[in-house]
Amino acid sequence: MDIVFKCGQCKQELEVDAAAAGQQITCPSCNQVISIPAPEASNIRMSASASSSNASIREEKHFAVPVSERPVEPLIKKPLPPLDASAKDGPRQMRIKTLRHSDCKEVGHDNFDKMATELVQGIGEEYIVSINTFTYTFIDIGTQKLITDFGILIVFKG
Repeated sequence: MDIVFKCGQCKQELEVDAAAAGQQITCPSCNQVISIPAPEASNIRMSASASSSNASIREEKHFAVPVSERPVEPLIKKPLPPLDASAKDGPRQMRIKTLRHSDCKEVGHDNFDKMATELVQGIGEEYIVSINTFTYTFIDIGTQKLITDFGILIVFKG
């Protein structure tokens, strides 16, 4: 059985064994010397070891598991796998690949047609859904000018 009381100066709640009643201790918060009061009905708390040995204080708890007739809905849904993983494991998924004209230029050579052909052959014509052209603008870092360029967008099953 424990005695629960508060420090008179800092109001820190303290708990000590009832055997220490009447002794003086130092408050751990404010270092004030205080006397442990005598056990009374208002300041007694049963300790864990005392309450476990006392059968009259034990409380039986009955828990029930809910049962449902319909399927249980998951509370947390798993994210879909990335396209790379799903393309390897299951049926082919829709994918997109872009090819920009500016990425295909080398000094004095324009390899856009060659790279587009290799890309289409690499995918396989039977898996291509559509090929679309697009234009875009960007700022050239060297000249600081706004440049308009083009590219292709390929939608395919991959």
